[in-house]
Amino acid sequence: MRRLLVSALLVGASYLPACADPLRITPDAYTASQSQNAADISDPRVADAGRRRYADAGQPNLGGGFIEFLFGGAARQPSVPRPYQPALPDYQSQPAPQPRAMRDDPAQSYAPSSSGDMAHPPLDPKYDRQVVDYDGHEQPGTIIIDTPDKFLYLVEEGGKALRYGIGVGRPGFTWAGVKTISAKREWPDWYPPEDMLKRRPDLPRYMAGGPENPLGARALYLGSTLYRIHGSNEPWTIGTQVSSGCIRMRNADVIDLYGRVKVGTKVVVM
Repeated sequence: MRRLLVSALLVGASYLPACADPLRITPDAYTASQSQNAADISDPRVADAGRRRYADAGQPNLGGGFIEFLFGGAARQPSVPRPYQPALPDYQSQPAPQPRAMRDDPAQSYAPSSSGDMAHPPLDPKYDRQVVDYDGHEQPGTIIIDTPDKFLYLVEEGGKALRYGIGVGRPGFTWAGVKTISAKREWPDWYPPEDMLKRRPDLPRYMAGGPENPLGARALYLGSTLYRIHGSNEPWTIGTQVSSGCIRMRNADVIDLYGRVKVGTKVVVM
């Protein structure tokens, strides 16, 4: 519609006769007009009208009425400056990622920690397996258990010994003496003794060998006693007094010791 009106106006304007007279300016007329302009500027009323015309010059003047509506749009509203809002970086304009739901199967989502059991402090490095000097009188191949310091020594040739960290009996369950290894078992079954069942009636009467078994991966039986050197599924107890008289070792350490000794080995418990 607007294009049709514009075309009609242009066509109509082309047929209008030229009504303006030729421009005639003489020196006398020019001087008179300059004097009149100077007089008008000195008149405050004329100057005020000029200022009003200058202020209105910024507004469109399309003749008013329907033409004003077509070309000027709706009535102009005073411009209100908006507060400055910096553009957000691309990563802020993106929706925040949603956390993934936990898997239903805990076995699939579990990953072992590289720093040990999360519920217990890491083991003191002094209880790590290591070679140390030995100047005692026991023969190579002898096992020496230092209960107070919680170390097990396997005496070697050349004044050396292989030292392991151990867990020992809690107060009231420690003992001393000389024994021999009477039997060796891999992943041994566990039969809690009667006196232990009296203290702990919640314990099972039998537990098959395996990773959950308190005797751990290996067991070395000491003579005819109920005591053993054995592994443990609680490695954080190494370096403490916690057992009922048995000597505990980490599974990796008891496997190492198991391969180095044989039935009949002398064991000195101090």
